[in-house]
Amino acid sequence: FLWMVFASVKPRSESVAYPPRLLPQKPTLEYFVQLFTELDFGRYLLNTVIIVVICMFGLLLMAAAGYGFAKFTFRGRDALFFLVLVTMMIPGQVTMIPSYLILNGVKLTNTLVGIALPMLVSGFAVFLFRQFMATIPTEIVEAARMDGAGEWRIFFRIILPMSRPILAVQVVLTFIAGWNSFLWPLIIANDQNLYTLSVGLSLLNQQIATNPSLQMAASTLMVVPILIVFVVFQRYVVQGFALSGLK
Repeated sequence: FLWMVFASVKPRSESVAYPPRLLPQKPTLEYFVQLFTELDFGRYLLNTVIIVVICMFGLLLMAAAGYGFAKFTFRGRDALFFLVLVTMMIPGQVTMIPSYLILNGVKLTNTLVGIALPMLVSGFAVFLFRQFMATIPTEIVEAARMDGAGEWRIFFRIILPMSRPILAVQVVLTFIAGWNSFLWPLIIANDQNLYTLSVGLSLLNQQIATNPSLQMAASTLMVVPILIVFVVFQRYVVQGFALSGLK
């Protein structure tokens, strides 16, 4: 990791020098500038951020599903939850062709919405929310109902604020999934203006194989935001997993 960060600010002559040195002698940001001015990484970054933002809306859907499975009693609840768990056993590659055909049928191929839509919900996230919300005392929900609160008000004003640890877990996992998305954007988008950072990095490695500093600059751009998000939410991530029965 340190080699990647330091190499990203080295002149090319230092990055290929022998014997190699960890610290740059003449640091420069020219390769970061080149990524955004000559190689269209600004658009790749914007596309990736938009996809991550769209995926974040899925948190509400998954939290609502987890709340329903945890606090409501209805016919077929256990069978439906079992089906949710079954989806965790199906590799994502298996569903790519059906997903592509469905999105193509509704004219969402080659769009950012089409890229983000299959990542909107996941069985694992519903499972995490259900496990966490099952630990919330049912008496609190019943007291709110007796006071006249509607189900949506209970969900937004009571359940979500009490679910901050597991929400932080899902923010990190959703961010990582959206930020690192590679295969699906490559399949569904044939316009280079819709590529994500990971696809752009792959193209960079194919097009420019003789400039390690430029490659390390692009890799740093990919990795550092994920590290920052994890450091910010680390305390909540540990707490969320501990309280979800996954010790």
